[in-house]
Amino acid sequence: MSASISTPLRPHAEDAYADELAALAAADERPRPARWRLSPHAVATYLLGGTLPDGTVISPKYVGPRRVVEVAITTLATDRALLLLGVPGTAKTWVSEHLAAAISGDSTLLVQGTAGTAEEAVRYGWNYARLLAEGPSREALVPSPVLRAMADGKTARVEELTRIPADVQDSLITILSEKTLPIPELGEEVQAVRGFNLIATANDRDRGVNDLSSALRRRFNTVVLPLPASLDDEVAIVARRVEELGRSLELPQLPSGVAEIRRVVTVFRELRDGVTDDGRTKVKSPSGTLSTAEAISVVTNGLALAAHFGDGVLRPADVAAGITGAVVRDPATDRQIWREYLESVVRERDDWKDFYRSCREHV
Repeated sequence: MSASISTPLRPHAEDAYADELAALAAADERPRPARWRLSPHAVATYLLGGTLPDGTVISPKYVGPRRVVEVAITTLATDRALLLLGVPGTAKTWVSEHLAAAISGDSTLLVQGTAGTAEEAVRYGWNYARLLAEGPSREALVPSPVLRAMADGKTARVEELTRIPADVQDSLITILSEKTLPIPELGEEVQAVRGFNLIATANDRDRGVNDLSSALRRRFNTVVLPLPASLDDEVAIVARRVEELGRSLELPQLPSGVAEIRRVVTVFRELRDGVTDDGRTKVKSPSGTLSTAEAISVVTNGLALAAHFGDGVLRPADVAAGITGAVVRDPATDRQIWREYLESVVRERDDWKDFYRSCREHV
């Protein structure tokens, strides 16, 4: 089997950026908390990017306020768990994964929150064949990612915490407050060793889905991840992620598509904010979130179209269908909002004529 076939489509952060992590560890002379692979300062450099004394360039994984990253990292160096909160597309999962990779060297201790997440996913389950044959025993126990992180002194991750049923959420209270997990069936408990902590993410538009109890919320330090502050920041984020995805998908190398990326990001920001970039024209906002993550998806799909069915250059026709699909989530209302935006804003921009014609074909 060839290397390209056996290579994971999306390597874990600790594998994809192993060289950077190794270089940071070698140059890191600052104090490290127990079982941390890097010092808090080095973890911040890993996330935000920088250049090491030996000239090694560390690529930025997150573009945003430095203080937000510093607060998140120092929270994990204490006994408080971290809750990353924000609207969809603010890189909560991305930051969570890279924090775990930099701190523990392992981002895989993950509980994916859904409406069907059971308590066993947070605590432990059983190998029922062994349980029936041998009775309760350590060998029959199936540890959750959280339990494994407690035993190994690593960072556990819980994605979409507010999607998890409230009674399952509350099974975290004892773990986070007492740093222990009782196993009544065995008359034992697992105590967390130093280095253990937990990162949870939540979408702040999910209020009312399964709100956190006040007892559980007190166990977290909440850090809000903002949307990219400027157009240039968001364009840089989208361009970097599209380039990474293009490499992993083995898409042909194409000429720069920054102009189309800037156009897609501009449309998303204006519809999100309800006003054009120059502040002169108010526009209606559609029902979708139009997040940075969705912009990345639109451009990546356009890149594939340009590579396989176009002339190798990313053009308005390659992104038109994707951007229309992202905006028009509710055909009853969003289609009219999109038409009005095209006619009142896009049509009036001299250098957007091709984009206007391409989008009109899909409305």
